[in-house]
Amino acid sequence: MPYNKITAEILAAIKSIVGDDFVITQHAALEKYSHDETEDLHYYPEVVVKPKSAEEVSVLMRFCNEHLIPVTPRGAGTGLSGGALPVMGGLLIAMERFNKVLMIDEQNLQAMVEPGVITEEFMDQVAAKGLLYPVDPASKGSCFIGGNVSHGSGGPRVVKYGTIREYILNLEIVLPSGEIIWTGANTLKYASGYNLTQLMIGSEGTLGIITKIVVKLIPRPTVDALLLASFGSNEDAAGAVSAIFRAGIVPSALEFMERRGVEWVKEHDGIAFDLKDDVQAFLLIEVDGTNEEVIFSDCEKINQVLENFGCKEVLFADTSAQKEEIWRMRRTMALSVKSNSIYKEEDIVVPRATLPQLIKGIKEAGLKYGFESVCYGHAGDGNVHTNIIKGNMSDEDWNNKLKDGIKEIFELAVSLGGTISGEHGIGLVQKGFMPIKYTETHFELWRGIKKVFDKNGILNPGKIF
Repeated sequence: MPYNKITAEILAAIKSIVGDDFVITQHAALEKYSHDETEDLHYYPEVVVKPKSAEEVSVLMRFCNEHLIPVTPRGAGTGLSGGALPVMGGLLIAMERFNKVLMIDEQNLQAMVEPGVITEEFMDQVAAKGLLYPVDPASKGSCFIGGNVSHGSGGPRVVKYGTIREYILNLEIVLPSGEIIWTGANTLKYASGYNLTQLMIGSEGTLGIITKIVVKLIPRPTVDALLLASFGSNEDAAGAVSAIFRAGIVPSALEFMERRGVEWVKEHDGIAFDLKDDVQAFLLIEVDGTNEEVIFSDCEKINQVLENFGCKEVLFADTSAQKEEIWRMRRTMALSVKSNSIYKEEDIVVPRATLPQLIKGIKEAGLKYGFESVCYGHAGDGNVHTNIIKGNMSDEDWNNKLKDGIKEIFELAVSLGGTISGEHGIGLVQKGFMPIKYTETHFELWRGIKKVFDKNGILNPGKIF
């Protein structure tokens, strides 16, 4: 698609839509919007705008569609797949002024929010009313809920409460043509034609720009317990995951962390933690509910399962401060790994009973291709974040040989019944690996859907496929 550049005349028209104060053109100020948290990639937009309303977004989209200007929507810039990178230049629409919780409906257990609301701030507001929004990615303190929807984000509590798809009831979106529509209804059931709400979730800003979100809420649990179990091998820890569920327990979180990740958290964040020499992996296990006796009964059953898999020690968090410190160790792991080396982060998901084979295969690929890896993630739903570390790899091997190792890991995941991304999305950096899992028929269907929504291909071009 031959896109057009933003001329002085076009820039003047853009300024007339949102106002001079909300248009950025200076190169230094554009730097913030040239990257997200994906590796060390930078693509500069020609212009950044900060609209305030769906109507402003609508006029911008209609104008860009008519003038064939590529448009990249952006939330908080915390993505890990390059979804917010303006690879074709053009106009970047920053959604940071869409930052209001519009309504919390305690009668119907719903809320309406704008896409630029920080996820944790929204969670705190509903918690104050005794309610729970359980989708809490590691970056919840900085990511926007609109970006979470666009990428199908998850977090540790997906294992019990379900994915973000189960909490988004309706969306107001602006189409590339400039039309504003609601995708569905504010109801728990929906059987009225194709479900456009679900189609938008995980579409990574390629079909429309989200301007309002209607969210389902649930009652907040009043009791929780947190266990940290240590193991002598990755495989022992991974093997215990499926067994916990087979014992009839559904934890509210079940996270895997290998030793190297914990070591780097200690070094980077100064967390005081007694890391014993014979420990190679951990499971962080949370159980929640409303009945303290049931919670402790579940913990006892979990302990029995852990013993069967050679668990060395179980730390029971006695206080809120202890719980917070253990969770901080897990949530800061990505940043700690990133601080140590150039890295790539993969986001593989497999059926949880196959986790031991997956982690073993990742380590074997590292030996074969000469890279180190640090694995951690949402073991309860089979989602392993694999940080591939450059370390002593040569630039030539990192830039050329590594992709073969990643390809082997993805092929292993697919052979185990999984896929190449569980919650980070495909964006820019993973699209070349999509044929490992998907056929040309899939691509034809996706291209057809894209064409219906975006006939000129102006919205977030260069992403997914």
